[in-house]
This record gives sequence, structure tokens and C-alpha cells, in this order.
Amino acid sequence: MAPLKDAELGAFTFFASALPHDVCGSNGLPLTPNSIKILGRFQVLKTIVHPRLCQYVDISRGKHERLVVVAEHYEKSLEDLLQGRKHVSHLKILQLAYEVLQGLEYMNCHRMVHRALSPHNILLDGEGHVKMAKFGLYYITDHGADVDFPIGYPSYLAPEVIAQGILKPKDPTQYERSRPSGPKSDVWSLGVILFELCVGRKLFQRLDISEKLKLILTLGCVDDIVTVLAEEHGCVEVIKGLPGNVLTLLSKCLTYHPSKRPTAADLLADSVFCEISPTYTPFRQPVSLFSSALRCADLFLPEDISLLCKDEGSDFLSERSIEEVYHLWCLAGGDLEKELISKGIIRSKPPVCTLPNLLLEDGESFGQGRDRSSLLDDTTVKLSLCQLRNRLKDVPGEAFYPLLGEDQSNVPHSGSNNELSTSTLPLIIRERDTEYQLNRIVLFDRLLKAYPYKKNLIWKEARVDIPPLLRGLTWAALLGVEGAIQEKYDATDKDTPIPTDRQIEVDIPRCHQYDELLSSPEGHAKFRRVLKAWVVSHPNLVYWQGLDSLCAPFLYLDFNNEALAYACMSAFIPKYLYNFFLKDNSHVIQEYLTVFSQMIAFHDPELSNHLNEIGFIPDLYAIPWFLTMFTHVFPLHKIFHLWDTLLLGNASFPFCIGVAILQQLRVRLLANGFNECILLFSDLPEIDIERCVRESINLFCWTPKSATYRQHAQTPKQASDHSMSRPPGSFSVEYQDTPKNDLGREPIKLTELKSEVSPRISAEDLIDLCELTVPSHAKASSKKTKSSKPKLLVVDIRQSEDFNRGHIPGSINMPFGSAFTTDGELVPGPASATLQSFKGKVIVSVGLVSTNAAEFAAHLVKLGFPRVCILDGGINKMKPTGLLTVPSPQI
Repeated sequence: MAPLKDAELGAFTFFASALPHDVCGSNGLPLTPNSIKILGRFQVLKTIVHPRLCQYVDISRGKHERLVVVAEHYEKSLEDLLQGRKHVSHLKILQLAYEVLQGLEYMNCHRMVHRALSPHNILLDGEGHVKMAKFGLYYITDHGADVDFPIGYPSYLAPEVIAQGILKPKDPTQYERSRPSGPKSDVWSLGVILFELCVGRKLFQRLDISEKLKLILTLGCVDDIVTVLAEEHGCVEVIKGLPGNVLTLLSKCLTYHPSKRPTAADLLADSVFCEISPTYTPFRQPVSLFSSALRCADLFLPEDISLLCKDEGSDFLSERSIEEVYHLWCLAGGDLEKELISKGIIRSKPPVCTLPNLLLEDGESFGQGRDRSSLLDDTTVKLSLCQLRNRLKDVPGEAFYPLLGEDQSNVPHSGSNNELSTSTLPLIIRERDTEYQLNRIVLFDRLLKAYPYKKNLIWKEARVDIPPLLRGLTWAALLGVEGAIQEKYDATDKDTPIPTDRQIEVDIPRCHQYDELLSSPEGHAKFRRVLKAWVVSHPNLVYWQGLDSLCAPFLYLDFNNEALAYACMSAFIPKYLYNFFLKDNSHVIQEYLTVFSQMIAFHDPELSNHLNEIGFIPDLYAIPWFLTMFTHVFPLHKIFHLWDTLLLGNASFPFCIGVAILQQLRVRLLANGFNECILLFSDLPEIDIERCVRESINLFCWTPKSATYRQHAQTPKQASDHSMSRPPGSFSVEYQDTPKNDLGREPIKLTELKSEVSPRISAEDLIDLCELTVPSHAKASSKKTKSSKPKLLVVDIRQSEDFNRGHIPGSINMPFGSAFTTDGELVPGPASATLQSFKGKVIVSVGLVSTNAAEFAAHLVKLGFPRVCILDGGINKMKPTGLLTVPSPQI
């Protein structure tokens, strides 16, 4: 996005055509409102960045098909030159023409036509350079098909446009839609505008619309259109006094037949601009983030920052992008509808005045048509930035240029800067605070521009929070997306029909269709391409229902960058859903659900016991959760906050989210039976997502790293410092599976895994959690740290004789055969008292074999002991380590 500089924000409004309420499409669903179609097409305009075009910023949809567009705006235009009848030099006319043609050529390269070119839509910036406005109106309205007003101004319409007819008949079924205007029609409009600048007056002022159109059509009968227009307006002498190159330009622009009329590109290369063209440097497309061409060379150096900050009068806000300024304007209380109402652009009638005189049973009304006079008000309202500047007046200049060193002591986030009191407030408040978001946006913008070199700092700051404006790019960085992503996406065949096409077509209209952007035809088309690209590029996997829901958050955030959405999705799935999309994924799903069931028992044994008693197993409710990573059950705004944290964790974090959701529903689940629970999950109650995130992190920190081991999970990469930070003394983040016969967990059969209520942990984990010193000859890699209190209790369930021959330091002996009464209660004694004192901490059941240890753990879970787990491989796994000890002889 271009910086604001001397530009302003402007807004204009119009209505889309209303559709009949009783008409459905071929798929049986109601027709998509024209306003949503326009909203979807508008998004691509935000990517059109050129020095001669005003930057589009946003579009909002209101009541009764009203749309409000926000774009870059300037007060001065060519209209001012004509109204003031100021003399415009011939050189200035050529410069203006050249700059307009530059913008038109760039539009034509993107297959767009202005069609509404006029003096008041050709704005001038502070340096007098051209900035064309409203160039996207013809494109977003599908060449005028989605609105009830013509696109363009009669005096400037090309003859071929008038000949095709620009007014739509009242019955749209009675006419064949006219062909879209070509790019040469804008060249004619430019010719008329240049003619007016040369003669200092407007053409066709004394004629009504029909006479104007007739006169333009009759120009095809004359040889010299420029002379005829001059004679018609009494300015022949002025035209004769024009330099030859200006006259030539006018003649070429005002060529009647489009086949003979040059294009904008032809005119730019014409000799009439031979003196001007060398003074303009060719426009280079800005390099996007996650492109290999973008590197740190574009960033400010520290000495440059200090020089910038010395100028206290600098308007630092004007150096930020237009998109950022508009986002901050909204946070500072900006209201588009309120601004337009205050200027009289939006006018409302009393409801009683809008009632029809007659209303039939089928809904057809008579006697009160809709007021069409305000369908298009060409006025652009300037959005005042005074309120925003007042909010940011105390923000120091240094905040706009943060240093990117490893030491982020100058970065305003939680715990590092007391000046921003907002940093300690809840996330929902921080996201709406103007000053806080400014600091976060500026920081993340610079960090992302330095990606991947500043990847560690991006992870560090993302643990604080992620600014919504840059969430899409930040997610891509957290997922490690880089390389030639656009080239890879372009090379993927997204057009050839495949067997999955029909299922994709069925799923898309049901995926997050409450969102206006994703429900638009443009959204559906992008959905289709991204999903097909993923299916085609992963031949070993198949399309499962739910893949569309996984795609939705990425597509929403990267709507105008399909390649990035596809790359993010391709990086996300193997990390969190490895092999979930195999043709036969039953073994992967069953293992996942079994581990989840063990996590419920580990963290909430009472709830686990109840759900197991009534037969309400995770297979009945949790498959959509994990197959779509909760995107099927939560709306997008909740998914954004949930995934902000999910992306900082490893593949085991979704288990903790699932348990956190159950704990929010805990009271209702414990009070209900099977049928009531089924009904409860058929329409999931409101979930506090912020609480869910907090509790998920707490559960994650309490879960031993090997407890969530899955045989069918992706082999984890080398542990990095990027993962979610945990409090001191808590469990490690990433589980590293070790080779067989070592201290890591070994794969077991699914039937055996299902028979165990509690999860297993590895010997390596146990050594680390017990903070034991490992001899140099052992294969475990752990560091001894000091802790004031034990983090866990090891319960050795072997017979006393075996326990006395060697046991884990600090463990207690409770032989399995005599540990419980016939009623299943613990037999009173010193060992059971010790066990009770550790209730709430991690308890590890250790035996000769895992079977007895699993039964012992299951008994503890029945008694309500949380955080119970089993040592994988039993005591035999610990013998090679040399860590076992024997009790000291009694003297």
C-alpha cells in the first residue's frame, strides 16, 4: 500500500440493484444480492497500486443494498481548472495527458476500463500530478449490470458506447446485454477533456442529454472532428493556435471509429510525447511480502531513524500506508455512515412515507416505488483525520520507526513499557485501542518486511498478540511460508476437471456463508481455485468434507493473494492434520480421538468418568472439531483469536483446546445423560473464546510432552525457540520421538492404546520432570535444575522385593495387588496418604509391564485423581540409565 503523504481519505456511496425476493438460482438457493457481488469484485481494486491511480481502501455494505466506498482523495481536480477558466499551458496539457494515459495503460493491463472519465474524476495531488478516481466503478458493477444507473457522463462517452445504449430497460428479460466497453472508449473521453482544457470551457453545455448523444453520434459523418467541435463552440481560432503535437494528440484521441483509434499504450509511445516521456521513470510494481526479491536492504538504518525523529514537526502518520491510516481512523471512532449523513449524502425518509398503497399476498407492492434519486451521488466526502491525529498527538516519533534488535526493550508490549496502560488489558480491548494498535502495526510491519531474518522476533511478538490488520501475513510467517509461492501456485493446474469438483461445488455455498466476502461469487471462485490447487498438488491425499472450512480463514485474510492462502493452508495441514486427508484415514482419526479421550481423563477425571459411563465418546462430537481445527464449529472472528494461539503451539495443542471447550460445558455435561449431550452438541452453546485460549495454554503447560505422542503424527522437526512460551518449571513444548530401545515412546497397537484410560509418558520425559542427573553413558539428554517442590510423584506398583532391588529416586511403593479395597478405594497407609497429598500434581504409574500400570492408573482416575499417566515400557526402560537406586539399610 502507498503511503498517505498529502492525500486524504474520501468516501462516496451508491445503491446496487435490488433482486426479486422470490427468485432462486439453479442450485435452489436464493440469488446472491448484487451488493455482495460488488463487494467481492471490489477486493481486487485494493491491489491496484499506481502513481496515477487513487488507491482504493475499503467498501462497506449497508441497508437496502447501499454501498460506501473509501478511497484516496484530493480536493483539487481538472474541474477546478475548467471552472476557473485558467489558462493551461500546452506543455501542462501534454503532461496531464501523458499521466492520464499512464494510468489508463496500467488499468488496461489489469483488464479494466474507466468508462467514467471526466474532469472531476481526474484529481491532482499536492505536486500537480494526476490521480484518477472512480476508475473501478465500471468493473465492480459488472460493467453496469448490477446497478440501476448508467456508468459514465454523456458529454464524455465515446460514440460506440452511446451506440450500444447505456440505459437498461425496465424489464431486464427483454434485452440482450450489451458488450462491455473497450479500453479505447477512455481514449475518446480523454480527447474531450483535453479539448476542454485547450479551449478553457466545457463542451455541450447548452444541450440536454438526448441532444448531446445525437451530436456525438453524428460526428462520424465529418472528416475533422476537432474542427467541427471548435466551430460548434466558437473557438476555431483557439484551436488553430495550438501547437502541432497537441493538435495531433487531439485528433488521434477523437478518432470516431474505435478500430482506427489508438490505445493508451500506442499514444504513450507516440512521437507527440517525445519531449515529455524522458522526464518520467517507468513504474515498477511494488515487491510483495514473502517474495524472494524483498530483503532487508529496504529497511531504515538506525542512523536514518534518529534523523527522522529529530524533526518534531514531522507528520509521521502521513508516512504510514493509506490502509493503516483508515484502520486507525475506524478505531478512533470514525463512522462512514455518520460522515455521509452529516454532509447530506445519505438522506432518510420517515418510515410511513415508504409504505406502499397496496400490498398483495405474494408480497408485490403498488403505489410507492423506491426513491431512485439517490442511487448515485457523485459527491466524494472527505473523511476528517482530526480526531485520529488528536488521539495520536502524544505518540513519540520513535514509535513510528522501532529498532529491530534482539533486545526489544523499546517495544511497547505487555510488561515492557509502562506508558501503554492498554498492554495489560484484555485482548478485545487492545485490538480496539488506537495508540496500542498503531505501535503494534508499525512494529509488525517492519518485522514482516525483514522476514525471514527476523523470524524469531515475529514469534516473540506474536506471543503477546497479533494486530488484526496484519494477521494474514503474520500467520504466514509463523507457518514458515517463503520461497516462490506465486510461481508454484501459478504452475498448479486449477482448470482441468477432476472428480472432486462436484463435492467442492456442493461444499462451498455452505462454508461460512454468513460472511459477505466469502459468500460473494468472487469468494466462491477463489475457494474453488485454492481447494483444487491443494487437491492437485497433493496426489497422495484426497478431498474430505471440512477441507473447505480449513481454507476459509486463510482465504478471508489473504483474499487478494490466493497463492499465499494456498501456501498457508499447505503448511498448516501437515503440521496439525498430518495424514488426516488420506483416502483411508480411519486409523489416524481413531488414534487421534483415543489420545484426546486420554487427555480428558488426564485433566478432568470426573468429566471423563461421566462421559464414559453414558457412552458419550469423542467419536460422536469431536471429529468435526479436529478435522477442521474448530473452523466448522466457530465463526471466523473466534477462529482468528483461537488460531493466533494455536499457531504458536505444536500439533498437540488442539487436544488442549478440545478439553478447554468441554470444561466450559462441564456443568451441563455432568448434569445430563446421553441424549441431552447429543442435543447440546448439535447446537453448540456460546463459547467464551478468550477463556478457552487461556485455559488451553494452562492445560498445554501441564501436559507432559510425550503424553500426546501419536504413531501417525508427522515426525517433528528440530525443536526451536519459536514455540509457545511456558512458565518456569512447566513441561517442554515439542515432543521429540527417539529411536526404538531408547528412552522415547514406542508405538503400540491401537487396540492396546484404546484399552488404556490414562496417557503414557516416555522415560526421557520422566527423567526430565524428576530433574534427575543423567550419567554420561546414558542416552537421555536432560539438564538438572533446582526446584523447591517436586512436580510429580512416581508410584511404583511392583512388589516390595522388586522395589527394594532398585527404584526411581523419590518414588513410593504401592503394590498393585494390595493398593485397593474391594470397593475400589485406596487402602489406608503412609503410601496412600502421600498419594493423596500429591492429588492435583502429575502422578506416574510404574510397573514391570504397562498392563498393570494402566489398570492402576485407571483405578486412580475412577477415584478422581487428575494428571495420572503411565511410564511407557515400565521399569525396564529405566534400568539401562543407571538412575535406579536402592533404599539405605536400616541401622
